Amino acid sequence: MMSLRDFKVPDFKFPKFKMDNIEKIDDLTKEVKNKGKQKGYKPGDPIPEPKRYNTFQEVFEDVTVKYKDNVLITQKFDHKGKYEDITYGKFREDVIGLGTGLIEYLGLRDKRIVIISETTYHWYVSYMAVLCGVGIAVPMDKELPENEFVNLVKRSKASAVIYSSRKKELIEKTREELKDVDYFIEMYSDKELDGKDVGFNTILQIGDKLYKNGNNCLLDTKIDKDEFKVLIFTSGTTSASKGVMVCNRNLTENVYACGCYVYLTEKDRLFSVLPLHHTYESTIGFLYPFSVGASVAVCEGLKYIVKNLGETQPTALLAVPLLIENLYKKINQNIKKSGKETLVNSMIHLTNALKLVGIDIKRKVFDEILQNLGGKIRIIVSAAAPIDRKIGKWIEDIGIEFLQGYGLTETAPIAALTPEADPRVGSVGKAVTCAELKIKDPDENGEGEVLIKSTTLMLGYYEMEEETKKVIQDGWFNSGDVGYLDKDGFLYITGRSKNVIVTANGKNIYPEELELLLSKIPYISECMVYGKGEKDNLTVAVKVIPNYEYIKENAKGVTTDEEIYNLIWEEIKKLNKGLTSYKAIKELEIKKDEFEKTTTMKIKRYAELNKDKKK
Repeated sequence: MMSLRDFKVPDFKFPKFKMDNIEKIDDLTKEVKNKGKQKGYKPGDPIPEPKRYNTFQEVFEDVTVKYKDNVLITQKFDHKGKYEDITYGKFREDVIGLGTGLIEYLGLRDKRIVIISETTYHWYVSYMAVLCGVGIAVPMDKELPENEFVNLVKRSKASAVIYSSRKKELIEKTREELKDVDYFIEMYSDKELDGKDVGFNTILQIGDKLYKNGNNCLLDTKIDKDEFKVLIFTSGTTSASKGVMVCNRNLTENVYACGCYVYLTEKDRLFSVLPLHHTYESTIGFLYPFSVGASVAVCEGLKYIVKNLGETQPTALLAVPLLIENLYKKINQNIKKSGKETLVNSMIHLTNALKLVGIDIKRKVFDEILQNLGGKIRIIVSAAAPIDRKIGKWIEDIGIEFLQGYGLTETAPIAALTPEADPRVGSVGKAVTCAELKIKDPDENGEGEVLIKSTTLMLGYYEMEEETKKVIQDGWFNSGDVGYLDKDGFLYITGRSKNVIVTANGKNIYPEELELLLSKIPYISECMVYGKGEKDNLTVAVKVIPNYEYIKENAKGVTTDEEIYNLIWEEIKKLNKGLTSYKAIKELEIKKDEFEKTTTMKIKRYAELNKDKKK
């Protein structure tokens, strides 16, 4: 399987666009006028007060009964087959069965349980069972190399590992080193208990029988909302991973806060493409829709995104900028190839003008584009890294709400979110209802480190008391991110304090700012800006992975490494002319291999710079 450390966005395939609806714009305008005011909820309407819970056991008890016939998860268990729907009622049975079996059959009450697999139904069942009363869930990155996996399992003091068949080789190679692990539980397996090995289905079936005979040990468990229940290891773009301790309150408050800004109902469907061990996906992509009776469609993998969107027709997509940027680029390349670029741009201007006077026909005019994203997408949420404002604006221009979120694993994760009523493309949003934001030691531009106070803030770093004290002072969490707040409280992130390049004369340069500008050069696929050399002789340098496909199609005759270097360098020189002198990029390196990344596709800067030191 492809590692996200070697992540490369696939070449998305879209057909040529005809844009036939554009020719019917007069008819579409009349149709909207004749229908009158849009019925039902629309962005800008007051959002109904969401229900507030103390623990996810409470959420589980409520929604799995209330929405028992609704689809919760839809997934392809066979690539050649069709999507299969699993209801809230079935999920309830499986969670109770597994949880009861883990407690009574394997004696794992209050134990730490690692979950490592691709996104699949049994991951959701495992996580919810542990969250509802078994013990402490330890979700892990499925792309961990052997040594890191062993290290984290030992650090977490795990008593059991639940894993998918795709991770069987990892388990076989590491089990001798993991002597303190009592059980290795394989998903979708009927294996009877044999030493430390047992099948997931076996535990579930035994637990189900116990429950039906009156054993309600799982849901009878009393859970303190402030009790340590989830251990999440950060992927770390600037340092080694830390264990973040999370409680039920952190998660339920996150869900409540998101519900105050973004309106989801049981009719919505989220599309799951990001890794579930990351809090962005597990909390906002699973726990939030779960709390309102909505469904989740599981993507088969990055190269199947477009196909799966068409098959499942989701209404909302959580994504990271790299993914959104590539969908945007590929769609617009196809619009250009179809000879419709001028027409589409004209229609964007026209539909924007009509929307200002209360006539919104965007989704009708740009239906063909929307159909290539499943047809029903109404919300795209970007988080985890900066994104070009132009891309967010274009998404809104074709009739999709573009929202941004901000937070960290330490805030489980959302601390700020753009409200549907006032998205403000370019901002990562306002502090959510349970959080406060402020800027530490702002400079003349109002920029400084972002501080967060929130009921979603972690309990602390696992077995790292001193590290916890360094980042939390007087209840305020030092995020390490740099940004500013506007007069209305909207947050704008401009960089990461640990990444800042400080020049000899004390000027601060944030690599992320330059990387956003560089990303607009079509010859560049990915890049990383960094400071090279000593402080007194510091050079702003950039490592670049060229967009070879675009160069081949649009820069005729440019084939050699030297020609590609010169092509990109000429574009960088043009960019430099618009920068203050101390920010100018002075050195370019064409990178032959992929950047090492976290699972949310952010470049691990410290790892890349350490490679240079070893050369």
